[in-house]
Amino acid sequence: MKQPSRSHGTRSITASAGPRTLMDERGAKSDPVWRARVLTLFPEMFPGPLGVSLIGKALENGIWGLETLDIRGFAKGKHRSVDDTPAGGGPGMVLRPEVVAAAIDASLRNVPQDRSAWPVIYLSARGRPMTQKRAAELAQGQGISLLCGRFEGIDQRVLDARGVEEISVGDAVLTGGEIPAMSLLDSVVRLLPGTLGKLESTIDESFTAGLLEHPQYTKPPVWEGLAIPEVLLSGHHAKVDAWRRAQSEATTKERRPDLWRAFCETSAEPDPAEEAEQSDP
Repeated sequence: MKQPSRSHGTRSITASAGPRTLMDERGAKSDPVWRARVLTLFPEMFPGPLGVSLIGKALENGIWGLETLDIRGFAKGKHRSVDDTPAGGGPGMVLRPEVVAAAIDASLRNVPQDRSAWPVIYLSARGRPMTQKRAAELAQGQGISLLCGRFEGIDQRVLDARGVEEISVGDAVLTGGEIPAMSLLDSVVRLLPGTLGKLESTIDESFTAGLLEHPQYTKPPVWEGLAIPEVLLSGHHAKVDAWRRAQSEATTKERRPDLWRAFCETSAEPDPAEEAEQSDP
């Protein structure tokens, strides 16, 4: 039985019994530095937004590779059923463990056995939050298998048996894991060497230093009566850096007090709220 698998890149690849390597224009095998294998019931959703702009160009240039595996292709029986009713009752359907396990195992063919180099991640609303730190860690590996759930979720036994990591991209429930998978891939691929024009572009971004990014401005100097802050036009780099740092701190304290507390705990910055409490008689 063939197990549908599609590769996305500079050339179209037909379905095969497992993930296939991209081919370059000369017909020779190319070996992207970093690869992603997406397990989904809707492979036609990919590459989607990942096929355009800088991420799409990186895909075309072989900086990273994208392969999709159709979970339904691993189901057995006349009707190729991939789900069943929840044990204990309740609404919805749950993806069957033997189907998902077969798809995961296929995605791990010819990849490192070390899960730190090639993790299996299930996009789940109950997972640990996706962070910039985790994106950087994933970019240092060789690739990733992403499991996109549907319906009421996936049988817990297969997640435990295959050592699957659960990650959430936000505190909201979506209809499936495909869009979160795209979000995760975008955050990782942009950190791969060669994707962005300048790696310096990622240094002052939100979360990189534990703070949200400062406001950005561009020409014209005055728009609808609103002027660019004078310090940004002063040419004094030290003052610009100090202004940006102050803006980052203020924005983080206002919008993400959880990040601000974590930043204060890991740096020499005192938390003003705690100082005020300690100074009260």
